[in-house]
Amino acid sequence: MTSHDDRYSTDRHDIGHYDTDRHSTDHYDTDPYGTDRYDAALDRAVKHAREWLASLPTRPVPPRVTADRLASRLGGELPADPIAPEQVVELLAAEVEPGLMAMGSGRFFGWVIGGAMPAALAADWLTSAWDQNAAMRYATPGTAAVEEAAGRWLLDLLGLPGEADVGFVTGATMANFAALAAARQQVLTDAGWDLDRLGLSGAPRVRVLVGRERHETVDLALRYLGLGAPIPVAADEQGRIRADALEESLAGGDGPAIVCLQAGNLHSGAFDPFPEAIAVARRYGAWVHVDGAFGLWAGATPRLRHLVDGCEAADSWATDAHKTLNVPYDCGVVIVARTRASRRALGVHASYLVSSDEAADPMQKVPELSRRARGVPVWAALRSLGRTGVAALVERLAANARALAEGIAAVDGATVLNDVVFTQVCAAFGDDGRTRAVTGRLIADGTVWMSGSRWRDRDVLRISVSNWSTDERDVAVAVEAVRRAAAGVP
Repeated sequence: MTSHDDRYSTDRHDIGHYDTDRHSTDHYDTDPYGTDRYDAALDRAVKHAREWLASLPTRPVPPRVTADRLASRLGGELPADPIAPEQVVELLAAEVEPGLMAMGSGRFFGWVIGGAMPAALAADWLTSAWDQNAAMRYATPGTAAVEEAAGRWLLDLLGLPGEADVGFVTGATMANFAALAAARQQVLTDAGWDLDRLGLSGAPRVRVLVGRERHETVDLALRYLGLGAPIPVAADEQGRIRADALEESLAGGDGPAIVCLQAGNLHSGAFDPFPEAIAVARRYGAWVHVDGAFGLWAGATPRLRHLVDGCEAADSWATDAHKTLNVPYDCGVVIVARTRASRRALGVHASYLVSSDEAADPMQKVPELSRRARGVPVWAALRSLGRTGVAALVERLAANARALAEGIAAVDGATVLNDVVFTQVCAAFGDDGRTRAVTGRLIADGTVWMSGSRWRDRDVLRISVSNWSTDERDVAVAVEAVRRAAAGVP
């Protein structure tokens, strides 16, 4: 097999390739702040972006060079002299390109990573050019209005309470963090504890109950919040929390409680039994949070909405727009129905900030004060697709997952281990050693990318269908790549 470094052509990426004489800095002496100063650099960026996007349908998926090798070329001592902006873009594009994974390819099925739809990508470019600090409605009414419209559309599409706050954060980790910060605020207030004044020291212990197969970002958010490790609750064979076990766990203690449910298991794609689990949580006065990083989008189509039935009765939700909706990185979404708790936990008030009297400022809904207008690409994606387009997107992802599962199940020695209800597929190829070997051959081949994992005490090939551009041909190519990899392992 060719090594990463063997594939890396040093001639093509020789720093001397750039004509530094032609890119003299002399022109900085005239009109250094003119708007035309952006033209050359942006033109180069567009050129390289087009080339990258055009390569996605056919290029191998894995990167061709290691980070260590690239760091030796991109790092070192900072040069003393400036160079022209367009030269920087050329240097960056040429040096970084071999180290990029084709995550936007229709043949990429790793982790849970979507692509970037055209309208969302273009809107993201505009967001960077506008360069707005999207904290206050007064200061940035344009982006605030866009984000508010996107938020209302999301609530409507996902069938969530129309009065909920919607905030745009970096990803599902921070969406979980923001929602659970509101939960912590509310349950401690209900217990008679002034969190703002007294902090956590001496506060009543907050019990956080989670399904045994929750995503680790929930644990991470709890660690950030000082709430400690959660209490795991038994799950069934597909990873769904058991409502009877949840009842038993809640009954076994007292004090403030938070219950975290899941829309879309990382391995099986399964959804927790929301009506039953939420009813149990309500009997014990618990706040209910739903981690729906990719699965919450099932609510956008009538054909799959049954998977999330009942989750609208929760108190908060987290999802990712750069997963199922396919907007560029980064954009997570936090939704909180109990808005007073959210704004109290996350909001900031200072004399120099001009707050809106009409509606909550964006900075009242998210942890960041300074942030880009992440909701703009979400608005663009939703406006481009419309209601029927979002439904078709979600249904297509799920249909492709079913097709992959059917194709892989027909491969000699392969077994699909999960009920394919949404966009996730897990397969094994006999014992753990053979499954690892097949996965390794598949990754080395580079035609597709599917990652290895471990689920229910066995090694698996884990497949996530998240890219809007994946089509029937990509599915066929992927199945054949799996067949080829499996055939090469005795």
